[in-house]
Amino acid sequence: MLSGSDLRPDGHESSNGNRQALSRGNGPALSNGNIPALSIDLNCDMGEGMDTDTAIFPYISSANIACGYHAGDMDTMRRTVELALKHKVAIGAHPSYPDRDHFGRIDMLDRTLTLEELPGIIVDQLILLQAICDEFGTRLHHVKPHGALYNRAAKDAVVSSLICRAIREFDPALLLYGLSGSQLKKEADQQELRFVSEVFADRTYREDGSLTPRTEPNALIEDPEEVMVQVLKMALEGRVKIVGGEIPILAETICLHGDGSHALEFARMIHKTLSEKGITLRPDPVQAD
Repeated sequence: MLSGSDLRPDGHESSNGNRQALSRGNGPALSNGNIPALSIDLNCDMGEGMDTDTAIFPYISSANIACGYHAGDMDTMRRTVELALKHKVAIGAHPSYPDRDHFGRIDMLDRTLTLEELPGIIVDQLILLQAICDEFGTRLHHVKPHGALYNRAAKDAVVSSLICRAIREFDPALLLYGLSGSQLKKEADQQELRFVSEVFADRTYREDGSLTPRTEPNALIEDPEEVMVQVLKMALEGRVKIVGGEIPILAETICLHGDGSHALEFARMIHKTLSEKGITLRPDPVQAD
């Protein structure tokens, strides 16, 4: 396993195309400071052993591919990269704690994993997926941490810093997807990584902008109408409902969980409704001023 000091680029020249700030068109600013989307990214966690992956790909613009540590294997990664290329979907790595038993949803730090080991675990997974991308003459577009690692990074400055450092030393052109308004964004900004603010179609929010933990009631939204109401409010108004009111939120990419029981239905519905509203799905969204 690599340590943080062993990080190396993947051998490709870094492109600055994905590091440019969002282009902005002409449009009215919202009163809360967020801006309505002209286009938005719809991402989905893929390669996790779900039967619906192939059917979902036509409706999304970016995919977060499991790198074997919580789900998937080399053959699954290879098939998923092929699907992404076929449907012109941006390819992202979805690194996790090494925890297949719990699908990466248990925080392993301070238990069986040390902070010193974390950068190597992340870069090992990037190497695996980039090697497959090399086979197809393509490259990684972004990185999105998975599960418990994602949640830890959203609030832990040290963990966020280690993640950003690992990604930056591997390839500074990679985009980093993370929870909108989280600690991970602060660290990404400090380390000059392009951060993409992520919101969730099928998860509920708390007053501080964090996701309702899966261990609590009503953490997941199962009703299609509720999902669509939340997606449109985030994309068009820059706000999200919480218990007792609403809070502002920046939505640059919308996550749809590929392992959800309604994943395909939600993907079709979100794609259709956003298109009808004149919002283009693309991995590098454009917003109006």
